[in-house]
Amino acid sequence: MEPKICPRCKGNGFFKVKESVERQVDKVVQCPLCNSEGEVRDKEFDEYFNTHPLLKSLHPQNGS
Repeated sequence: MEPKICPRCKGNGFFKVKESVERQVDKVVQCPLCNSEGEVRDKEFDEYFNTHPLLKSLHPQNGS
């Protein structure tokens, strides 16, 4: 099971959300999907990454 770049934060470990509907200010939050590591290591992600065409580009290249 290879580590994959997190699809939620795109490997950054953090992402921006709006503070609230009334107050449209960006707030930086830690990614709960990868625990702010930027990579996911899960069997169900292996199949998801290998079948989803948009995420194939995030798959680490062999030999790089």
